[in-house]
Amino acid sequence: MSADKPILKLANVESAYGPIKAIRGVSLEVSPGEIATVLGSNGAGKTTILKTISGIIDPRRGSIEFKGEPITAMDPALVVQRGLSHVPEGREVFPLLSVRDNLLMGAYTRKDRDQVARDMETVFGYFPILKERATQDAGLLSGGQQQMLSISRAIMAAPDLILLDEPSLGLSPRLTKEIFEIIVRINRERGTSMLLVEQNANMALNAADFGYVLENGRIVMEDTCAALREKDDIKEFYLGMKEQGARGERRWKKKKTWR
Repeated sequence: MSADKPILKLANVESAYGPIKAIRGVSLEVSPGEIATVLGSNGAGKTTILKTISGIIDPRRGSIEFKGEPITAMDPALVVQRGLSHVPEGREVFPLLSVRDNLLMGAYTRKDRDQVARDMETVFGYFPILKERATQDAGLLSGGQQQMLSISRAIMAAPDLILLDEPSLGLSPRLTKEIFEIIVRINRERGTSMLLVEQNANMALNAADFGYVLENGRIVMEDTCAALREKDDIKEFYLGMKEQGARGERRWKKKKTWR
């Protein structure tokens, strides 16, 4: 695959749950080595995009290409073999298997056992707590530790692209910051492309290179993340900022949040 071609390309993809259309005419691209993000409110269709890419949901219309080859409606196991890993919303670890066995499940398609062992040490370097808990059942881990395990399991497949669905869901601000730092580190050190779905727009826009805004199943805005951060609509609706007028100047401040 040429470096100037997208590693992932969706063209006019439409998916539905029965009669209800979840995404409508979605077109997006992820470049090699890039982190792209999809922003949107609950129910906008973000998770459906990832499930359609990984083959969990078959699209009604449109096409999906990965590394220049069609993967539209491909069996999820074959998608993984092609080099695409999906970190689902809610983690979905194997609770009765140990941390180590969960990681080995991520590498089940691989034959290079020596490299698998090296990759396991690499993920232990990213998340040392997993090495400490390697023999513990995954179901006994905290929510944050399970998220670390879910991301690490995806890495163990040695993917070219990782789909990340709400990695900050249910995590404290401290753990969210830690998880995002590791996501960026994995991208930079391994060159792994990523498509990130995330409600924490501030974290997503700081971590990613390019962003798409999804509303009611449609892409309504796309730009570099640096440019999106400066757009008034993004500041107000996604970054929790409101405009304050002062002597004709435009200033922005954080909205107050009441609990």
